Amino acid sequence: MPGHTPEPPTRRSADLRNALPFWLSLLLFPLVVLGAAYGGWAVLLPPLYAWALITLLDLITGLNQQNADTGTPDASLFWYRLITLIWFPLQALTIYGMIWWVTHTSHLSAFEIIGLFYGVGVVSGTIGIVYAHELMHQKNRLERWLADLLLASVLYSHFRSEHLLVHHRHVGTPRDAVTARYNEGFHRFFLRVLRQCPRSAWHAETQMLARKGLPRWHRANPFWRYGALQAGALLLALAVGGWVGALLFLWQALAAVWQLELTNYIEHYGLTRKYLGDGKYEHVLPRHSWNAAHRASNWLLINLQRHSDHHYKPDRRFPLLQTYAEDAAPQLPFGYPAMATMAMFPRLWRRRMNPRVRAWRRQFYPEIDDWTPYNRGDTPKPRGA
Repeated sequence: MPGHTPEPPTRRSADLRNALPFWLSLLLFPLVVLGAAYGGWAVLLPPLYAWALITLLDLITGLNQQNADTGTPDASLFWYRLITLIWFPLQALTIYGMIWWVTHTSHLSAFEIIGLFYGVGVVSGTIGIVYAHELMHQKNRLERWLADLLLASVLYSHFRSEHLLVHHRHVGTPRDAVTARYNEGFHRFFLRVLRQCPRSAWHAETQMLARKGLPRWHRANPFWRYGALQAGALLLALAVGGWVGALLFLWQALAAVWQLELTNYIEHYGLTRKYLGDGKYEHVLPRHSWNAAHRASNWLLINLQRHSDHHYKPDRRFPLLQTYAEDAAPQLPFGYPAMATMAMFPRLWRRRMNPRVRAWRRQFYPEIDDWTPYNRGDTPKPRGA
């Protein structure tokens, strides 16, 4: 084309090399297949890879505190974005392929099937929902649809509304259910968010419709789309594998949601925004998210652990997310996989994290003497929430 200078091959190959570590997630698919084929301990390969091996790689590869140029155009991020674009068809093939396999073969025991579909939940939760999170923040219509399809495959479509309309606006306040309170154990947190978040997401969407003069049941309400996509996903599981297939689909969805909420629990545990009075809170700052610069887990989770910058620039693509020093944002001792394991043992979690929360409070809010209302979530809700 006249006036068009092709990108040098060396530049394109360098972009590919830099992006390839973020494709580590693809190894989960052959591990699921191995578990389905051989059974036994092989069904545990996906969680062992995503949680244990990645944590070991974190210890070996150390921290990555380098920051990319935030002005990098989307055209230079093709190889990074591609993994998020191809994930849904691969995930769908895995979910329904495994449902067909276990309902048409007989070499796996009931316990092996349960373990296998927990591994499928690692595919759809540890990775799939993280990719959905990246995609839902973009303006591109295809990416947002892919996010909806990924969330429907784990029956958690309301997460999009809750995350975009509630979490990002009200993080660190009582209005945000997924800001875990100080001393709140994960299991109690999990039951609370399962109860509160769907209702909260519905309220946020109907508020938006009301501001436009539209009724809550108007076709513009995305809950119609959420319901249709989720029903379609579940009915497809029923068609492929009968009632057993539907039950296995529900089990992988629960496993996926469990992992999502473990991540939510970790990201903001005990970090609250200062109440200024009159229904106002301070602006969201880097200090209101826990960060981890661990290299391998950031590869697997496409820089989700650079969470402070994500709240600063929610639509910034994952390769460009910035990391922060300790004087600006609190740091986790390990990457998310290790922290998620710790979170499932509340006493261990409190022993490790509560001193860090107290140190954070002394560092950033020495003027606050009584944290009791923040601990209980008793400070007033934000105005207009």
